[in-house]
Amino acid sequence: MYLQKKVSHLFSGTRSLENQIDEFLDKVSESGMVFDRAIRVYLNQGPSEEFNNFLNQAANIERRGDDLRRAVEAELYVRTLIPDLRADVLALLESMDHLINVYEGDLFRISIQSPDIPDEFHSGFIELTETVVSCVDSVVLAARAFFRDIDAVRDHSSKTIFLETEADKTGTKLQRAIFSSALPLERKMHLRYFVERIDELANSAEDVADALQIYTIKRRV
Repeated sequence: MYLQKKVSHLFSGTRSLENQIDEFLDKVSESGMVFDRAIRVYLNQGPSEEFNNFLNQAANIERRGDDLRRAVEAELYVRTLIPDLRADVLALLESMDHLINVYEGDLFRISIQSPDIPDEFHSGFIELTETVVSCVDSVVLAARAFFRDIDAVRDHSSKTIFLETEADKTGTKLQRAIFSSALPLERKMHLRYFVERIDELANSAEDVADALQIYTIKRRV
């Protein structure tokens, strides 16, 4: 019983650290919600004030995420917690923080470059965005499970990998539609760039899921 409890819950008895990790992972999910809403607003209104408000929200989330990540990292070292797994936990936090950075970075690129996205491609961009945000949300659940319920990591990681494949399919379909259109080549290339940037979120989430499965194996041995 003791061994099972030790494996299933990584930071039992360190409530403040648990709360910080939970809030940090909340920020990853919150970034996805802001990103999804920002993309929809941009498609409907372009670089509007409402879009800029979402961009500012994403920046604030990114800053808070950085603060939380640093606080968790400091506590892991100061309190000399889980020395055998510390490197894996730190790598996981860095990878999850990268997802927040990509969300924010993509919105900044849209703000700066103001891509002109024709109406005919709006549904494709929305579908791609929904898929990648769901993919990231799945890896957030996998990360939570790593700290609380290690037996659930595999299921959430498998869903992440499935959604990454779906995002690739959606992105490929959207790119084919773009390059089959009558748009000038420079506009096709510009739109393709943003399809690839959004799809990169799913690729990064899959990388985290792959790493989590390795970390899980190491926790069990």
